[in-house]
Amino acid sequence: MAGEVRRPANRFDDVAEAAGRAFRLLPAAPQDLQPPRGTAAGSGTHRVTTDPDTVERDLIKLVLTLVELLRQLMERQALHRVDAGDLTEEQEERLGATLMILHERMVELCARYDLSMQDLNLDLGPLGTLLPPSE
Repeated sequence: MAGEVRRPANRFDDVAEAAGRAFRLLPAAPQDLQPPRGTAAGSGTHRVTTDPDTVERDLIKLVLTLVELLRQLMERQALHRVDAGDLTEEQEERLGATLMILHERMVELCARYDLSMQDLNLDLGPLGTLLPPSE
C-alpha cells in the first residue's frame, strides 16, 4: 500500500536480513557445486562420515581447544595488566595461581582423553595454526 508506514523491525528481523545478505554474497550454494570428476552427482561422496567410537573424543578435543585458546588469551591479558601496573600484588598472585591451576586442569583433561596439548593446536591451512607456538 502506498501510504503504509513501515514499523521499525525487531532485532531478530535485522539479524535475519543481515544473514540473508551474507548468504547472497557466498559464491555458490552446496547444491550448485559441480561433483568431482569421476563421480556421479548425488552419489553421496560429500557426506561426512562419523565414527561413533571417536565422536566423544573429537568433541572433547574441540571443547578443550576452545578452552585452551581462551586460557591463552586470558593469560596474555593478565600479562598486559601486570605490565601496565593495573593490578595490586595480591591480585597478581591470585591471577597467577588461577592461571596455573587452569593449565594443570587442561593437562589432566588432555591426559584423560589421550590427547596432548599439541593435539589441540588445529591447523587452519594458509592461516597457520589456531594457537600460537608454546614457549
